[in-house]
Amino acid sequence: MAKEINENKQVVQDEIGTKKEIKDINEVFEETEQKQTFEERKYNNYSKNIKTKNTNLIVILLIVISSLTILVAIFSTSFALFNISNTNIIDGISIKGIDVGGLSKEEAKQKVEADINSQLSKDINLKYEEYETSLNPAQIEFNYDIDTAINTAYDIGRDGNIFQNNYSIIKTLINKPNINLEFNYNVDNLNSLISDMDINLPNAIKQYSYYVEDGKLVITRGKEGNVIKKDELSNEIIDKIQKENQEDKNITIPVEVKEPDDIDIDKIHSEVYTEPKDAYYTTEPFTIYPHVEGVDFNVDEAKAMLQEVKDEYTISLQYTDPEITTNKIGTEAFPNLLSSFSTKYDASNKDRSTNLKLAMGKINGVILMPGEEFSYNKVVGERTIAAGYKEAAIYSNGKVVDGLGGGICQISTTLYDAVLYANLEITSRRNHQFVTSYVDAGLDATVVYGSTDFKFKNNRTYPIKIVGEVDGGVAKIDIYGVKEETEYEVRLEPVVINYIPYTTKTIKDSSLPKGKTVVEQKGANGVKTVTYKYLLLNGKVVSKTVLSNDTYNPMQRIVRVGT
Repeated sequence: MAKEINENKQVVQDEIGTKKEIKDINEVFEETEQKQTFEERKYNNYSKNIKTKNTNLIVILLIVISSLTILVAIFSTSFALFNISNTNIIDGISIKGIDVGGLSKEEAKQKVEADINSQLSKDINLKYEEYETSLNPAQIEFNYDIDTAINTAYDIGRDGNIFQNNYSIIKTLINKPNINLEFNYNVDNLNSLISDMDINLPNAIKQYSYYVEDGKLVITRGKEGNVIKKDELSNEIIDKIQKENQEDKNITIPVEVKEPDDIDIDKIHSEVYTEPKDAYYTTEPFTIYPHVEGVDFNVDEAKAMLQEVKDEYTISLQYTDPEITTNKIGTEAFPNLLSSFSTKYDASNKDRSTNLKLAMGKINGVILMPGEEFSYNKVVGERTIAAGYKEAAIYSNGKVVDGLGGGICQISTTLYDAVLYANLEITSRRNHQFVTSYVDAGLDATVVYGSTDFKFKNNRTYPIKIVGEVDGGVAKIDIYGVKEETEYEVRLEPVVINYIPYTTKTIKDSSLPKGKTVVEQKGANGVKTVTYKYLLLNGKVVSKTVLSNDTYNPMQRIVRVGT
């Protein structure tokens, strides 16, 4: 019985213990829950405070950003408004190192041009060993595109919206940009100048060459020598022109040694060979086509000749005349007589008459195309004994003496006046030393082979033909062609300005009896003239020009007195 009571007691105690533990656990849970609830409230309060603070910061930040934006907008607008009224280039800008900031476009252009012109006025000095030369930029038409650079400079800070322009302006003030100048030059001129230098170099290379003389082809073999490195020199010249340092303008010419080209006989043949062509003319439009003389040579024989190494080769040429030459074209191709002029000569002077006929024979039948120039010395040729010329009176060293070809100046003078009356363009003419006997002073044209020539150009619309004749004491030249739509009448008026008295020279001559006087040369006064050319239309003067101002020396009177 006592045992059961003890067991029941133990059970009750165990239950009481368990309940106590449960109570303790519940109390712990309650404390923990209370503690967690407090922490949550504390955290929630903290988060709420943080969110409140962040919200305040964002608001403040937005206010600051808005304020800054407004300030930037105000600043940009003010800055833009200030620069809109600025009509000059922005400060800090240079063109090829030349400060143009703050200048108007015109002022900038004047400043840049002045500096550039100063630079381009300097010669480039070139030298190789003892050879020296110079080159001016103007010779190759070197120039800068200043206008484009000025416009580029002016557009900075003006070619975008307000913000872009402001950014460009500020960037310009900081970076200070330098605008390059574009340039151009005449490449052909530069190459031509360098080619001239090439020829004049010490020990320059000599390429093979050829020429035609007296019906023969003469070929000269080339020789090894110096040549200019043209591309390298071209680049150096252009670089030197662009350099702003005006003192450093010296170039040593770059040179290399080369062998000459081999003689290309086929190429020479292609350049020399010419098919004979007849002269002909058309009427609509009116055009004359001069004859072409055929030229050829044997290429195989020439190649065989070149097998022998020597400095010069001479190859005979074969010429073929066309059936119809230019001077054989009938007068129907030249329907209008444009002018005529004649002078008189002493037909009894056989030698002088011969010279006149020879010279006239050379120019008779010559046809001159529009724009073509006539050379009296070239057409008539050298006056030699082989050509048939005789000794006749000429002017020399203030005296009248005999000379080969004397008298042919009468033909050049007759042609000169015929050309004037045809209203053709004179390109070269000189008056005689003394007044001639066959035309008035101011209307003559002297010629001396190799030094003094008479030239004129056919400045008319159509070709002209010269028809000349020497016979019966008269030398006459007619010029035929086609009249212009407006054809002027020509009038010539030589006017004497003043005379120059002659002097007398007395020579004592022991070969003459004492007191005997012989006039060796009659004296003649000199004269100064001005010659006017009038153009008339329907009988009325439409123009008056000075054709020439001429001075003729007095011819000294020479008297011999016997001693």
